[in-house]
Amino acid sequence: MIEIALSREDPWPEHDWDALAERAARAAVERTPHGGLLASPAVIELSVRLATDEEVQRLNRQYRGKDKPTNVLSFPMIQPDLIESVSANSDDGEVLLGDIVLAHGVCAAEAAERGVALADHAAHLMVHGVLHLLGYDHAGESEGDAMERIERDALSALGLHDPYPVNED
Repeated sequence: MIEIALSREDPWPEHDWDALAERAARAAVERTPHGGLLASPAVIELSVRLATDEEVQRLNRQYRGKDKPTNVLSFPMIQPDLIESVSANSDDGEVLLGDIVLAHGVCAAEAAERGVALADHAAHLMVHGVLHLLGYDHAGESEGDAMERIERDALSALGLHDPYPVNED
C-alpha cells in the first residue's frame, strides 16, 4: 500500500493534490517491476512537497550544486535494489521511499508553454519523481528512453497528455 504525505505552499492553488499525488504514484509504481509494492502489507510512504521556486533553488544548490530552481527534485531514502527486501522485512510495517519536491513557478511556466493544465503537468512530474525514487534515471539515452516509456504509459493510464511528443522533422 502506498501512503502519500503532501504539503502545499503558496502560490500553489487549491486543488485535490492529495488524490492527484496518490494516482500519479500508483500509476508510476504499477508500471515498474516494483508494482507488487501496491499490494504489500507494508506501508510504502513518500512525501510530495509543492514548494516555491526559491525553496527548490535552495535545495538544488545544497544537494546538487546547481544554483537555480528546477521543476522537480527527488530524494530517495532507500536504494532501489533493496526496496523489495526492505518492504518484506520492515519491522514496523512502513518503508520510507523518499521525497519529491516541485517548484511552482517552474512548473507553471512549463505547463503554460506546453498548453496543459498545471495539475496535469504536476502529475507528470510526480510520476517522474516517483520513478527517480525507484531508481530510474535519464542520464543515458537507453535509460532515458526506458523512463520515458514508463512515464508515457502511466500518463496515458491517467488520461493525460504525452509529455514527449515525437518530432517529425
